[in-house]
Amino acid sequence: MSLEEFDEVKFDHSTNRLDTPSNYLLRKARKDPSGLDELRKSMKSSTIYVGNLSFYTSEEQIYELFSKCGTITRIIMGLDRFKFTPCGFCFVIYSKPEESLNAVKYLSDTKLDDRNITIDIDPGFEDGRQFGRGKSGGQVSDELRFEYDASRGGFAVPLTERVGNTAYPRHPEHGHGHGHGHGHGHSHVRGHGHQNRQSNDYIPDAMGAFDPNNRQEIEDQEEDNYIPE
Repeated sequence: MSLEEFDEVKFDHSTNRLDTPSNYLLRKARKDPSGLDELRKSMKSSTIYVGNLSFYTSEEQIYELFSKCGTITRIIMGLDRFKFTPCGFCFVIYSKPEESLNAVKYLSDTKLDDRNITIDIDPGFEDGRQFGRGKSGGQVSDELRFEYDASRGGFAVPLTERVGNTAYPRHPEHGHGHGHGHGHGHSHVRGHGHQNRQSNDYIPDAMGAFDPNNRQEIEDQEEDNYIPE
């Protein structure tokens, strides 16, 4: 597969072209057998893909911005496939291919609702593409994000699944017990053998950090019940 027709061979100007496909589309064209045909269709399509939108950006705001580049025939908002709520992307369909290329050239990286939006050419909208493909129903990129983003749903990764945020392992072999807390957070657990053990409910704060002094206190209270095999 050759993408030579999309690669610049001679540069007679001082800057890169603004209407070229994104690196994502070029990588997809190299990996997917039908990717090159889709890329060719994208260059002649009247549809663009808009990403990195706030969940709260309205269709009216999108129309107001993108109508500066041409006549818009339709806007399709991206939706969470479980909740059917906006999930941060959309498709804008113009009446002419030239207008969609103008949007890519002149509106890419524009700020909308205090976010730098991304714009890419698209081979054309098909029913079903308006839904997120992530496990949670939204976009995959949001599920790989660890920082808090208020305009895109807050924390994407649940608290208990964050890096470094793991509770101490349970020990079911010591039986089921009733905890009675005393003092600094340790508990007496009564089970088989009536052994006193520390509660396993300790969870560090949101990003996995903890106070070394508190950790040392917890380790001092823990019993040394290691038995070599």
